[in-house]
Amino acid sequence: MTWRVDWKASVSLVGTVVKYLAATMLVPLVVAVVYGEDVRAFVGSIAIAVGLGLALERLDPDPDIGAREALVLVAVAWLAAAVVGAIPYLLAGFGTQSTVGFDPSSVSAAITSIVNALFESTSGVTTTGATVLAEIKFERHSHALLMWRQLSQWLGGMGIIVLMIAILPELAVNGAQLMQSEAPGPELQKLTPRIVETARALWLIYFGFTLLYVAILYSLHLAGMAPDMGLYNSVAHGFTTLPTGGFSPEAQSIAAFRPIVQWVVIPFMFVAGVNFALFWHVVHGEVRELADDVEFRTYAGAVAAFTAVLAVLLVGGAAPAEGLGGVGGGVSENAFRQATFQISSLLNSTGYATSDFANWSTHAQMVLLFAMFVGGSAGSTGGGIKVVRWLVVVKTVRRELFVTANPNTVRPVRLAGNVVDEDAIRAIMSFTLLYLVLFGVSGVFFALDSARIGHDLTALESFSAALATIGNIGPGFGSLGPFGSYLQFSNLSKLWMVFLMWVGRLEIVPVLALFVGGLDRS
Repeated sequence: MTWRVDWKASVSLVGTVVKYLAATMLVPLVVAVVYGEDVRAFVGSIAIAVGLGLALERLDPDPDIGAREALVLVAVAWLAAAVVGAIPYLLAGFGTQSTVGFDPSSVSAAITSIVNALFESTSGVTTTGATVLAEIKFERHSHALLMWRQLSQWLGGMGIIVLMIAILPELAVNGAQLMQSEAPGPELQKLTPRIVETARALWLIYFGFTLLYVAILYSLHLAGMAPDMGLYNSVAHGFTTLPTGGFSPEAQSIAAFRPIVQWVVIPFMFVAGVNFALFWHVVHGEVRELADDVEFRTYAGAVAAFTAVLAVLLVGGAAPAEGLGGVGGGVSENAFRQATFQISSLLNSTGYATSDFANWSTHAQMVLLFAMFVGGSAGSTGGGIKVVRWLVVVKTVRRELFVTANPNTVRPVRLAGNVVDEDAIRAIMSFTLLYLVLFGVSGVFFALDSARIGHDLTALESFSAALATIGNIGPGFGSLGPFGSYLQFSNLSKLWMVFLMWVGRLEIVPVLALFVGGLDRS
């Protein structure tokens, strides 16, 4: 069995990606200089990343890649980004405590753990938002390290490879293949004749929304309406809202800020779950493209429906009246805000929180669990299965039921009036099945492995851990709630979660294709 893929060309281009990722560390380096914290850690991280990138580039000075090489490049580049992203955590020497013997009250008890650093970094670049940091506060973690944690999510949101296509001419030649492998959704919408222009357009829209969001947050601070939302917090949350990441330098997430800030966050979380290609059409005066898009209408309808159901439950007393983000019963602005925020956050996998929904009633948690299965739109930064896939799955099931009752009838699956190709249907059904199988197997594995180390998880906690990582959502339920952490899991479970976050961000198939012999001659 011999390989039909030029792995040296792929890995050489991975080196180019790593080299340019090092340049992004200049942002936290500037923060480190301003605050006088972890300067050496980021200087060292940049040096290591540049050295590693240059070494990998030498494997093939003139790489030429095809479809198979594109698969390898995308899969390995994301894994490499997670590994490189872990370097600052390791060099900083704290904030990545080992599970055994950890005492959160003592900084000296912090033991650097490679697995924890890799988990945190992978969670960042895949925009998952799950964390192993037992405590998030500036007394334990530097401003620079927490900013890198935020920035890593922003880089992964629109796609590292999409960014590289936009700025590197050597990747533009095979840009369509690369973007198809990385793009979040079943199909890539080419907006311009040249794929490099499409990549730049998507990143400019993404950057524009981020800049607008940061400006609004900081304006609230300057106006005295959000005293805790200074420039640092405005930028930090700008880096994690549009990519549907959910990391926050505040231990209480968005609950740390006034209601007006929470209301500002909600529409931007909603925007992050919309296909960014639709905004390109809006900018070019084609507003009807947004209104006529069936996936957008379904996504907006799902958010509204889940919000209404959850609001009714909260009004009926599904949440405690006291405690962090307590809601209590009765009709109130707080109940509606909590319902709107949590659905907007979890349906598209952002993972921010304004309330500890781990303490809500079972009925309310079930609503959130179902919302987590939906996901954002194709072409958005949201995770999960994606709305368009659910539309095709439902229509396919209806078609099969109809054809069963009418065996002589030919009935194609249509979406927005267009016939969906049968190959696309098979791909969507295969992805959905793989997603659900990985989710189920992983939930059982986490329960068994936790029992092995003497830590009992409930069934809800085990399966929410699986869903939160493969769906790039972040928080789960119980001890994995929005204000909890994944520190309690064994290294074996955390490494499996790293795998789930990786394959979940790349939509499973491009990664698994590398392991099933699809790249060999036989």
